[in-house]
Amino acid sequence: MIIIAGKLWVDAADRGAYLTGCSSIVEQARAAVGCLDFALSADSIEPDRINVYERWKTDEDLARFRGAGPEPEQAAQIRDAEVSKYRISDVEAP
Repeated sequence: MIIIAGKLWVDAADRGAYLTGCSSIVEQARAAVGCLDFALSADSIEPDRINVYERWKTDEDLARFRGAGPEPEQAAQIRDAEVSKYRISDVEAP
């Protein structure tokens, strides 16, 4: 299993519009083959931060969905990012 997790920073005044603009991407991801979960959400403390969480069955599923990456308009709004890819070998109840 692959987990993509981290955070993006956009201008605080633009965060709502950025997330609204990502709605169709979230819907597409959740419907994609191999997507187990996909969420972009406003951080509850930092007004300019967006939390990223994705879970995929395989690297191939992730690559198939990603394609060329974010749209240029969305990429231009990102001031900074800290996003990592994690390979999970086992899952168990907490």
